[in-house]
Amino acid sequence: MPRPFTVLAPMQEVTDLPFWRTLAQCGGGADLAITEYFRVHIHSTLEKHILASILRNPTGRPVIAQLIGQDAGEMRRTAGELLNYEEVAGIDINLGCPAPVVCSKQAGGGLLRDRNKIDDLLGHLREVCGSRWFTVKTRVGFASESEFEELLAVFSRHQIDMLSVHGRTVKERYQTPVHTGAVRRAVEALSCPVVANGNVVDVATGRAYLEKTGAAGLMVGRGAIRNPWIFSQLRQSFAGEEVAEVRKRDLLRYLTLLWEETARARLEFKKDFDPGKHVQKMKRYLNYVVSGLGEDLEYRMKRCREQGELFALLRDHLDNEELMPALPPERSKLFCGFSRLLE
Repeated sequence: MPRPFTVLAPMQEVTDLPFWRTLAQCGGGADLAITEYFRVHIHSTLEKHILASILRNPTGRPVIAQLIGQDAGEMRRTAGELLNYEEVAGIDINLGCPAPVVCSKQAGGGLLRDRNKIDDLLGHLREVCGSRWFTVKTRVGFASESEFEELLAVFSRHQIDMLSVHGRTVKERYQTPVHTGAVRRAVEALSCPVVANGNVVDVATGRAYLEKTGAAGLMVGRGAIRNPWIFSQLRQSFAGEEVAEVRKRDLLRYLTLLWEETARARLEFKKDFDPGKHVQKMKRYLNYVVSGLGEDLEYRMKRCREQGELFALLRDHLDNEELMPALPPERSKLFCGFSRLLE
């Protein structure tokens, strides 16, 4: 991996195979990708559409399969099934998802309340991964950043190949600045590469996060949905090259590609296609993309029901050579607290 390196964050039902295919056509994507999580329980099987993102990976870069669950035996079984595929570079365990339905099942971020369980899971997964990567994605605590020191003690007992730290607690979800001090503490405490995650929305916030933490790389999720060229822009900046500008017409091309790729995936995996329902799927992405591009666009986008109506609206607002705003609006539920990185 280059230093610094970039990682595409896993976002369930968003950073999927069609999104990866789109990234490959918009700057090439990240240096490393982590899949949406495979749900693991006693009756679980490998979800075909997530497995396909690994087997049909269009980027040519390594892919790590993420698991979410809390039963050590079932996690070990699922990891073993995935490692039968040579395309799987490694296994990642999700210790950060803040969704209440996940935490209530003592999975994802909910596991941060049980360090003994985490210790057991890490031991099992490290063993089954063998020579392939075993990585962890975590938050800095469940309720308080003060929990992180004890979590780091658990992580340090295992041969983790990479720790990705979303610099917020589970309870903070996405509504606060990130705790850069906690990420720096992980860098200082662990021998493996530490990746800083949360609040990277452009090159400036990414570089500032690296400078404040000393992290080996950056993980980007929401910022990459808003601007899929962010990974190539970061690489340009790291290399001392001029950073390419993104114009609104580039966004229109991106959204057109994303529509086509998500529609293709629907036909591949579901064998049907309803344009009206597909508009609703696109809104999962559009909420991040159009934020800050004008209240009229945001208001009307949320009320679109048909493909023609949606793309007529997008052409009206984006079919021009105006530059995309460097930063999204910070006072929203989607992007919060990133200005703290720039202080």
